[in-house]
Amino acid sequence: MKTMTNATRSVTHFVLLGFPSLSPPLRLCLCSLLAVCYALTLLGNLCIMWAVLHDPHLGRLPMYILLGNFSWLELCYVTTTAPRMLYDLMSPAGAISFQSCFLQFYFFFSLGATECLLLSAMALDRYLAICHPLRYPMLMSHRYCLALVTCCWVTGFLWFMMPIVMVSRLPFCGPNLDHYVCDLGPLLAASCSPAPVTNTVCSVSNVLIIFSTLSFIVGSYTAVLRAVVRLPSAEGRRKTFSTCSSHLAVVSLFYGSIMVTYISPEASGGSNKVVALCYTVVTPLLNPLIYSLRNKEMKQALRRTLLRRH
Repeated sequence: MKTMTNATRSVTHFVLLGFPSLSPPLRLCLCSLLAVCYALTLLGNLCIMWAVLHDPHLGRLPMYILLGNFSWLELCYVTTTAPRMLYDLMSPAGAISFQSCFLQFYFFFSLGATECLLLSAMALDRYLAICHPLRYPMLMSHRYCLALVTCCWVTGFLWFMMPIVMVSRLPFCGPNLDHYVCDLGPLLAASCSPAPVTNTVCSVSNVLIIFSTLSFIVGSYTAVLRAVVRLPSAEGRRKTFSTCSSHLAVVSLFYGSIMVTYISPEASGGSNKVVALCYTVVTPLLNPLIYSLRNKEMKQALRRTLLRRH
């Protein structure tokens, strides 16, 4: 027992195995594809942030203040994982220090929790705008909107603090992690001894943040649907649905992928790498496309601000 304890304390780095079965040509193709996706993700989210910051009309609306924060979050979220993933694809079996691994783990989960909360805040904004239009300017004023956004960021970065500290104190038998990111499942799998308390705390934290926010979003849009059905004109119903469809598409993409992975942390190892690519690469790439292509105001604001800049 003493020998094992001394061995576990000697783990000072981890090796992210990534996709070890890929041949060098396939590895190069995947790296090129992910690099293009990363560049497009940065460009798309920066365009949305530019429009919100530089268009006077959008900058006053709570809906677009939330969207600008969401784009900044997505930019940070994909930057937490993509550069390291590209580096490991180009130089397989590269080591990442213990501290860097858990720093990535912390930001990865904190930004994910903040995304859940921001999506809930965006659903609340749509609910108030559609179900309480006369009181909306008071209920979602600029001051309240900023306070709501601040609450989402602070809560998201505090939510997983205790589970991450508990995982960092586990004894680890070896450096290999069967994933391309320092994720919960591979870290639990690398532990030398069972950790039922840590597993339970991580599972409860995941379930609470996922299902509480998802339930709130579903409840908000159920009320929105009832309000829209009562609208007398078909044009009014169509326009109202179009303002909500982009958000619902993003919610479906994000929650559909994370629920597969994080409801059971022990199952989130190498077998779910493809699913993990959905919420670490695909969803951040599609979000700006969904919001810009389906939002007339956003397209007009981008034209105005870019032409004015030119």
